[in-house]
Amino acid sequence: MSAERLLRELRAELDDAGLHGSFLVRDLDSGQELGIEPDLEFSIASLVKVPLAIATLERIRRGELDGATRILVRPDAITAPGPFGLSRFRHPTRIAVDDLLYLSTCVSDNAAADTLFGLTPPAEVARLVAGLGLRGITVRRTLRDLSRTVAELLGPADAHLAHSLAIGAGTAGRGHPVPQLDVSRANSGSARACVELLQALWTPSSIPSEVAGRMRELLGDNVLRQRLAPDFSSDSSTWSSKTGTLINLRHEIGVVEHADGQRFAVAALTESRVPAIHQPEAEALMGRVARRLRDHLRGG
Repeated sequence: MSAERLLRELRAELDDAGLHGSFLVRDLDSGQELGIEPDLEFSIASLVKVPLAIATLERIRRGELDGATRILVRPDAITAPGPFGLSRFRHPTRIAVDDLLYLSTCVSDNAAADTLFGLTPPAEVARLVAGLGLRGITVRRTLRDLSRTVAELLGPADAHLAHSLAIGAGTAGRGHPVPQLDVSRANSGSARACVELLQALWTPSSIPSEVAGRMRELLGDNVLRQRLAPDFSSDSSTWSSKTGTLINLRHEIGVVEHADGQRFAVAALTESRVPAIHQPEAEALMGRVARRLRDHLRGG
């Protein structure tokens, strides 16, 4: 099948499922790539925890932070609640910076991420990652903002109303009355920018090797594996990734490494037109689309 026909089929499948997305798959060794609207910008939700971790690790490498330093976290002071992690703690605790990195990146713990943002604010994260040669991902906000959308104000019973607003109120220029969904105000990026970041972590780049190596370990330990992992994990491959979710947005970026040595960076950023919180079919389709793009590059 030609690439053009494949892309037409995949776009039709996404549209039939009520999904619009930015996909890109790249062979990390040959540089060949295939994608669907790879330069379309999205609010990246929890994907921002990747540049946050890179910036934190770079500061540790420079000696500006000590990974063993324990930070006091008080449940009554948490401003970025989430469904798991520190938000579920009932008592004050001290957690090392290294362990906050694990919770933020691998468990997608919002409270842990905002504790790290307390050490390195968004503007400083943006400056540090730009200094490492990473472009295209804009860091503006902490995770606190992601827990203060209209979805949280309305509550679970009326969540469909929040999704309807998210779906219907966007502009052609990717603006939105919900600031967390407005690419000019939110943390934002495209599939291409995310693949460039992954390329810099998996191949020689301006990112110091100790920072890149630890990031690969953290992404490999990601515990949220319901989205793309079923299509990329096997006995003969490993999948290292990070997810991002916000109202009607579902994202995942990662690298699949095959036993034969082939490596592919994958980015799937999507928004749904279906006003529902739980959409396992959409997540399964994201994986199938990304896998078929990879299969075409691999010659399968």
